[in-house]
Amino acid sequence: MTDQAAPPDVPADLWSSIDDLYAWLETNRPVDGQAGLLLRLLKLSEEVGEVSEAVIGTLGQNPRKGVSHTWEDVQGELCDVVITALVALRTLTPDTRDVFTRHLAGVRERSLGSASAA
Repeated sequence: MTDQAAPPDVPADLWSSIDDLYAWLETNRPVDGQAGLLLRLLKLSEEVGEVSEAVIGTLGQNPRKGVSHTWEDVQGELCDVVITALVALRTLTPDTRDVFTRHLAGVRERSLGSASAA
């Protein structure tokens, strides 16, 4: 993977971008309260479904549609899942970065053990 500069109108920092998207959604949400929270969390299922659709389309497994997607489409859909999950996490806590970093460290330790320290 090559390092590419972010376009000038996109914050380079992941967490700033997540905060910006969260703020935009909060300003423009049509449903408030618990229902709004649940809808934001359900958005993850929609995005995961789009990953599935793209994989099926890449492999041409829908006889009616044939090959309708590329692996680049799958990559984009996976990015949408990650972004949606991080925005949902930001909705639950303003300490998104710390919560995610601690959780990732725990997953690394469980999965890699002492190798994660290297």
